[in-house]
Amino acid sequence: MIAHINGILATKGTESVVVDVNGVGYELFIPLSTFCSLPSVGESVSLVTYTHHKDDSICLYGFLTPEEKGVFTLLISVSGLGPKLARNILSGVAVADLLGFIINEDKIRLKGIPGIGAKSAERLILELKEKAAKFDMVGTGVALRSTGGVAGDVVSALDNLGYKTAQAEEAVSKAKETLGDECGFEELFKESLRAL
Repeated sequence: MIAHINGILATKGTESVVVDVNGVGYELFIPLSTFCSLPSVGESVSLVTYTHHKDDSICLYGFLTPEEKGVFTLLISVSGLGPKLARNILSGVAVADLLGFIINEDKIRLKGIPGIGAKSAERLILELKEKAAKFDMVGTGVALRSTGGVAGDVVSALDNLGYKTAQAEEAVSKAKETLGDECGFEELFKESLRAL
């Protein structure tokens, strides 16, 4: 099994990339979250990979972070959920958000992710809730997200404005320290923007 690939980014697209490793081009299928953080073509890149074996082919899936790969492997452990759908799910939602939705049994938000219907949302919660709660997401703020409520909503709003998740979570934490736990969305959102 190929665990990671280091090389030169030969081509990149929203669906896949080709990484040149000493003259051999490896095609890796990627989620949009990885695509958005890739360097320019011709620059060096390092991707953690998942090797998927089928009867007639071997496909490589690439991720910029071990956390993305970890959640990808969690998703494909769900019955009836294959690697293509898992990649699409990761393209539609941040890793920390997805885990938070599963932990909090938030079926409405799960159903809002492309490719997930009512039955899939229930299956994700049923099969992954315990695993998601134990998932190691050091530095990605799942603890903050999993509490849900106002803090999670503010982090999501900041994500939508283009701030990186880690920055948004740090700003919200600082804002909560300043304002206290009983603050409302608007107040917390403004204070978080000041912190950024």
